[in-house]
Amino acid sequence: MASSLREELQQYLQELGIQPVCVEHPEVFTVEEMMPHVQHLQGAHSKNLFLKDKKKKGLWLVTVLHNRQVNLNDLAKKLNVGSGNLRFAEEASMIEKLKVGQGCATPLSLFCDVQGDVKFVLDSKFLGGHERVYFHPMTNSATMGITPEEFMAFLKKTGHEPIIVNFED
Repeated sequence: MASSLREELQQYLQELGIQPVCVEHPEVFTVEEMMPHVQHLQGAHSKNLFLKDKKKKGLWLVTVLHNRQVNLNDLAKKLNVGSGNLRFAEEASMIEKLKVGQGCATPLSLFCDVQGDVKFVLDSKFLGGHERVYFHPMTNSATMGITPEEFMAFLKKTGHEPIIVNFED
């Protein structure tokens, strides 16, 4: 299933005129496992969290720089969902909405969220001054890089306007 979704993603990107750089590597489930395989790639590597708002039942995909620590209470305040209301969402929700499972969360899967049910949060430092930005391409056995401009064009096409958050303050 992951390979056909990856092919769908690559076709979607191609239709947008995006030619990604792709590196195959062993299956990884954490950023720490991934970095030895991709550290030679210049640019911003991502850490992705799939969260839910327990009060409003909203779903959030959060993409930050790979070495960023995310405090869910602080993030909840920045998103105005109330401290203590953000939790990790169930894998079943991620599979239903983004068609990927644990270890494969990626903003590139937003093309699967045609209903727009998932809100997308992006680290403000992610796009600044990077030649490429890197994500899993629907599978955690590869890493795909595109330019920040291509990434923003992709998001616009999927209808997911990013909520830009400064994690520094």
